[in-house]
Amino acid sequence: MATDVILPVLGMAQDSGKIVEWLKAEGQHVTAGEPLVVVETDKAAVDLEAPATGILARVTAKAGDEVPVAHVIAVILTPEEAEAAGGSAADRAPEPAAGAAAARPAATVQPARTVASSTAAPVPTTTAAPNYGANGTNARRLASPKARRIAAEHGVNLATLRGTGPGGVVVAADVLAAEIAAPVHAPPRDEASAPAASAAPAVAVAPAPAAAGSAMSTIWRLMAERTTQSWTTVPHFFLARDVVAEGLIAWRDRAQQHASEKLTYTDLLVKIVAEALRRHPRLNAAWHDGTIASNDEINVGLAVAVEDGLVVPVIHQADDLTLNGVAKRRADLVSRAQTGKLRPRDLQDGTFTISNLGMYGIDAFNAIINAPQAAILAVGRVTDRVVPVSGQPAVRPMMTLSLSCDHRVVDGARGAEFLSTVAALIEDPASLLQ
Repeated sequence: MATDVILPVLGMAQDSGKIVEWLKAEGQHVTAGEPLVVVETDKAAVDLEAPATGILARVTAKAGDEVPVAHVIAVILTPEEAEAAGGSAADRAPEPAAGAAAARPAATVQPARTVASSTAAPVPTTTAAPNYGANGTNARRLASPKARRIAAEHGVNLATLRGTGPGGVVVAADVLAAEIAAPVHAPPRDEASAPAASAAPAVAVAPAPAAAGSAMSTIWRLMAERTTQSWTTVPHFFLARDVVAEGLIAWRDRAQQHASEKLTYTDLLVKIVAEALRRHPRLNAAWHDGTIASNDEINVGLAVAVEDGLVVPVIHQADDLTLNGVAKRRADLVSRAQTGKLRPRDLQDGTFTISNLGMYGIDAFNAIINAPQAAILAVGRVTDRVVPVSGQPAVRPMMTLSLSCDHRVVDGARGAEFLSTVAALIEDPASLLQ
């Protein structure tokens, strides 16, 4: 039986994906689980694996095309089906995936429309799959679903934009560029929760961008789009706390004696944050379509620097993993992130993010929220500082935590309670082990 190759949904904010490169040619044999096509989403560029073993056929989206999620972009035929189909398999377009229209809003998957003209022949209505990268004769300006959503949120007129996508299609980056060029009107914030005007947060764990005029990598461009959208649409506020790290250091030293994996402070923080999210589920929620959406699972994302940008792979169900399990999963994700071998599942369903710059000697910073998540925890280095102890100066290992919150989901009190729980678990990890 033929198996559909479907563009996956990697997150609530994703409406479409861009085909970067087919790793197999039509008519070639593919094996289930091997990389088949590189897809660029609003999170990263990932390898989409073949869902079955067989012959690749009926490829309807070429490199550069932006395609709605849940749409069939090819099929994999059995050898018998491929032989029976002969040379015509590649000429027949597959039907949309079952349930695709229900999986996304109706505007996401649109049939071609015919525009009457006295000089042009009518566009056939019974043809192969639509070409998402061509201007065609559509009555309205062609734009990706994500670009339309961002334009609606920012009040940008698509008709005034020059599309840089295939065939002049307006993509999300075009809308964001137009928004950046226009005067920015920041949403109102409470004086108690708003950062100083000169203290805009830095993007977490990001190496220096390429020199001016050079080609921008796909990962860097995606990071720029996502952080710009989050910073300009999400009402951020920030909470900071200094924490004594003696208990954390002792916990890692004890645990390392019995662990098969090398333990890092990030591993310990994943376990601590997962427990704090269990106690404060509002921080594990998300802003989606004007409502607060709860998440049943606790899936902690880790901001990871790669050669040409930043990605956020996810440790799924972190609250159910042992410390050694977290370390093993973290090491695997970081290794594959740095070698460009992340799979779509690795980037899906994150509910909270940790960004640790301590290994770079950073004491404290504010991170930009990984929307639609409600918050992100920024972690500085562990360093000796002089602090008051019982009214006397003493040297203690300290670390600074900064929590960035979406004010639509989390208020100051809820954020403070969560950060207090994290601090208490760092200072007394024994309570986590009971």
